[in-house]
Amino acid sequence: MTVCAIDVRTTAPFAIAADGSYAARLAGEGEARYAERWTLAGAEAYAVPLPLAQPEEADSELLALTDGRVLIHRRVADRHAFALLYPTGAEAGPRTGELQLGSVEAEEGLRVRLLPPCPDGLGAFALAVSDSGTTVWQVAGGAFGEVARVPGRCSGGVWLDRAGRLLALDRELEGTVKAVAVDLGRGGEVSPLLQIAEASDDRLLLADPDSGLLLIRSDAPGEPRLGWGVLGSTRPVRFPECLRLEEEATPFAVQPGQALMPETCGVALRVGEAGLALWRPADRHVFRLGAPAGWLGGTGLWTPEGRLHLPYATPEAPCGILGMTLPAAPPPPVRLDPPPAAAAAPRPVPLQQALGVPTR
Repeated sequence: MTVCAIDVRTTAPFAIAADGSYAARLAGEGEARYAERWTLAGAEAYAVPLPLAQPEEADSELLALTDGRVLIHRRVADRHAFALLYPTGAEAGPRTGELQLGSVEAEEGLRVRLLPPCPDGLGAFALAVSDSGTTVWQVAGGAFGEVARVPGRCSGGVWLDRAGRLLALDRELEGTVKAVAVDLGRGGEVSPLLQIAEASDDRLLLADPDSGLLLIRSDAPGEPRLGWGVLGSTRPVRFPECLRLEEEATPFAVQPGQALMPETCGVALRVGEAGLALWRPADRHVFRLGAPAGWLGGTGLWTPEGRLHLPYATPEAPCGILGMTLPAAPPPPVRLDPPPAAAAAPRPVPLQQALGVPTR
């Protein structure tokens, strides 16, 4: 589908709302940047510019909310400021409204960034990281302020539930990175989430609350590998050989709505700078596909029905969404030689014998 024109020269990330209804990005280039909101619901997507009297800095962050407003994070002098932008009508024509929310003091060595959209669609959170620890701030959808303090330097940020209460962070302590779960409903209570090996770096990349599917990167196998597991399962994390690609693969979207069926979830991966691959745990096969020209930020959104939507912008189609589905997995290889004769069923081996422990 094609819609109204936008500036295709910007390479700013494309931030999609939790329910896929809206998205936001920085349009323009150089010193003439402005926020832009995309409406994705309906038959055709369209973009609405949200310029202000003063252009935005290229490092400003945007987050689309499900009510159509756009959260912006700016570095302003000695603070990190947060505000909501929205289109508003006026006699002189469309204008941009702005609602200031609050700010975080920009201390030396402090890094502040927005977390992924909260699953409730209206709440928004930011991560403030320093050498002394990590603070989670609520910056929209509730009272502005700190909601959790986590010892250690944290990165990542993945929501584990639909309520926006459980947040997974990759925490570095004593030189090792482990994913932990932070319960924002209990004052930031921290509990272990990934512990594949004692000395391994275990990061959580994506999670699907419906099926419990977790996408993980860990060096427990001897080198950094992409793997998958299931939240709350006692089965170990699996590292499929098909995910060992020549270029680094990063999952960016998981198919929702597959309750209790993690193996059936479609997973979209960005491969290298602009490559695209689709994968499903049950298939054990990765499909390398051509990404659309002008693909924005290596982002996209799965529908529960299994259709992947990718935003793109080219001179011929300056604002559009490409839809695709996961191809069918190839059939297993056919054996040409006759199968071996069936062997007698083996006698069950007691656990002690199987482990080489003498029995009495």
